[in-house]
Amino acid sequence: MAKLYFYYSSMNAGKSTTLLQSSFNYRERGMTTMLYTAAIDDRYGIGRIVSRIGLAEDAHVFDGKTDIYHEVEEECARGKLDCILIDEAQFLSREQVFQLAGICDRMGIPVLAYGLRTDFQANLFPGSMHLLALADELRELKSICKCGRKAMMNLRTDDKGNVIKHGEQTEIGGNDRYEVLCRKHFMELAF
Repeated sequence: MAKLYFYYSSMNAGKSTTLLQSSFNYRERGMTTMLYTAAIDDRYGIGRIVSRIGLAEDAHVFDGKTDIYHEVEEECARGKLDCILIDEAQFLSREQVFQLAGICDRMGIPVLAYGLRTDFQANLFPGSMHLLALADELRELKSICKCGRKAMMNLRTDDKGNVIKHGEQTEIGGNDRYEVLCRKHFMELAF
């Protein structure tokens, strides 16, 4: 039986790197993968999954209106599909997470979703919330706080390094806008 996996972490834990490595491993064995990333993240161009260590690959994009289930059905009609890999899975809608479960359950294709668990205010992202509820397997990827503890929180900062405590849930950025921290240091700075 195909499974829905959710690999979650704070920023800078290697989610995109791990996704690209998994896709490479499938393809190296003669299997076919289908990659997705969020249309909202256009830092490296639309439809590009790019890791901090320089790995990159083109991907299909999704936004709130994308019917991933239908697109995967169409791809399967063209040939065998062995795995679906989703980057920036925190931006999936509830309906899209249910579509991913359907891809596993009805099509027999494993789905590996990678994303942030929480935002800069320690709130779950919608996609993450539903993946935590529906995924067959949950796997935490680890990052490190400046103190050496496990980083699990994303602190948003402005261009001068000042802590941002309020604002929209989604603001695309990297090390220029976010710092990964353990819960202790996050709570000291954010609350």
